[in-house]
Amino acid sequence: MAETADCGVTNAAKWKQPAGMKSRQSALKKSSGSRVSLEKVLGITTTGGSTLTSDPNSGLIAYPAGCVIVLLHPETNKQTHIINTSRKTFSAVAFSHDGKHLVTGESGHLPCVRVWEVDGAQVAEVQSHKYGVSCVSFSTNSCYIVSVGFQHDMTVSVWDWRVSSRSVGLRYQADVFSPCVQVNSTVPLIGRSGLLGDHKNSVFSGVACGRGLMASNTYCITSSGLLCLLNSSRQLEAWVHLKTTSASCLSITESLVFCGCADGVIRVFNPSNLQYISTVQRPHHLGVNLIDSLPATPGVQFPDTLALTFNSASCQLTCVYSDHSIYVWDIKDVKNTVKTYSALYHSSSVWSVEVYPKLQDPSEACLPTSSFLTCSSDGTIRLWNTRQTDLHSNLLGPDLHVLQDLLRILYVEEAAGKAGVRVLSISPDGQHLAAGDRCGNLRIFALDFLDELVKIKAHDSEVLCLEFSPASTGLKLLASASRDRLIHVFNLEKNCSLEQTLNDHSASVSAVKFTGAHLSITYRQTSEGLRFSRSHHVVEKTTPNDMDLDWTRSHVAVGCQDRNIRVYNVETGKLKKCLEGSSSDEGALLKVHMDPSGSFLATSCSDKNITILDYESGECVASLFGHSETITCMRFSHTCRHFITASADR
Repeated sequence: MAETADCGVTNAAKWKQPAGMKSRQSALKKSSGSRVSLEKVLGITTTGGSTLTSDPNSGLIAYPAGCVIVLLHPETNKQTHIINTSRKTFSAVAFSHDGKHLVTGESGHLPCVRVWEVDGAQVAEVQSHKYGVSCVSFSTNSCYIVSVGFQHDMTVSVWDWRVSSRSVGLRYQADVFSPCVQVNSTVPLIGRSGLLGDHKNSVFSGVACGRGLMASNTYCITSSGLLCLLNSSRQLEAWVHLKTTSASCLSITESLVFCGCADGVIRVFNPSNLQYISTVQRPHHLGVNLIDSLPATPGVQFPDTLALTFNSASCQLTCVYSDHSIYVWDIKDVKNTVKTYSALYHSSSVWSVEVYPKLQDPSEACLPTSSFLTCSSDGTIRLWNTRQTDLHSNLLGPDLHVLQDLLRILYVEEAAGKAGVRVLSISPDGQHLAAGDRCGNLRIFALDFLDELVKIKAHDSEVLCLEFSPASTGLKLLASASRDRLIHVFNLEKNCSLEQTLNDHSASVSAVKFTGAHLSITYRQTSEGLRFSRSHHVVEKTTPNDMDLDWTRSHVAVGCQDRNIRVYNVETGKLKKCLEGSSSDEGALLKVHMDPSGSFLATSCSDKNITILDYESGECVASLFGHSETITCMRFSHTCRHFITASADR
């Protein structure tokens, strides 16, 4: 979510005075270029223990989200960010022991290991791997760094990040520095295999060096669910079964060993003798209803534990689970853990974002101000509100006080498997939500309680776009378009009956817009109902991918594969102007979106960059990046203060 300058937009009536708007637009454009900043990331791309870390001094938590490192303050739910200017995905992260620096690894061809100050300034980088960096770590004195390459890289690099690097040919899945190791000069890493006995063929998924009196010991877990202790002679001294189907991560203190296991289980052991102590409370079960506080019923499933990091100063254990949720547990009493923070994010590609409209009568609103909804291939529709205030409504329940971003999760039945929710649209009166999935189903929900009102098997292929008719038409229509090349128009006032099917297109329909008396196609009222007929047919040499209307609804901006934006007059179908939609020389424009003030036009390109343009002059106002996959949707807030982007990177 990026923050932009505030346009002061409150309702559509203000746009009837173009003269007054021009001065506001001019002032906005002069200051917007330096005021676009990343405010919040709702998602995480942690895949294992090497992609989650915490500052032992401040309690700050760091994790990757695409090409961004999120620095989270769990007590306040506030974020700061480090953005990778190389546009490569972060694959590993670790804090220095003094908390002043972070080291990161990247994935992709010829990745770099980078050292950052906590404020986001890069202070060093080295390129010593070919295919990707799976994990990184600082030495106890923060002078040295170890980085481990991906499986096919076959190298471990230890380097003085202020001077030089040293690489050797080894293969690891995880790395740690023992606190008793002292390095005074550049030396080769000479090692031998541990004496594992019967467990020599096990696959080890996590490793950690002991702390305090146990500093000479090494602890590791196997993917089959064993916790092993190797002594200073590298001999397997003890092992214990975790009583789980699999284990993936561990974190260690002077007095505790935490083992992350399948089904949300975290076992706690004594590091001196591997004696079992306790099991940390499990997170929410899969398919949880955020409103109900009822305990999970027998037989429900829990997400697997992917990553752990423990902060000894605050006695807080941070956990990331396989459904892309984050929990922070208070471990002061290890046998009675208490949740202090949680965030539940999408676990698959996010396809659509819809901002709840600002209504002229706030008492008719079903959702809190500044709410927006997202949908995903994970089969859920999620309701968010990033304003840190106490909120309540019929949807949330009168006694639910919201202190975090996620307000509600709506599960869509077929989407749990192969389908997934593909597109959303909110009615202009704020009362209904339409959702289309990848199986061609169309659903309409009442937004006051998110109850499903109608389900229609509308298309033979995935629904690509949905659009409600504007209030100015006096009609309540919903248009759906699909990969099956058809456009259906439904009448909400007649129980969502089908008014007409339009089959003019010979390929997938990727965008549909109502423009007063147009649906990119005019319609007329007859005794038999509404009838649409084509008024213009514009053919270009390049394929159009997306379109949006300006604030007057008299012009449509079309994003094309040649990276140009072509603006057409809706009434005449004639080309008004052509703008350069991206500063890149590669890729194609995928998405186009106009802000409500008519000042800016945002585009996303297949190179994962976002460009915000001055709509009148075509001048580039800001260039944004941070997603590691294709941008699937963009929306300005109704105040123009925020800009929300969604991506296949979850």
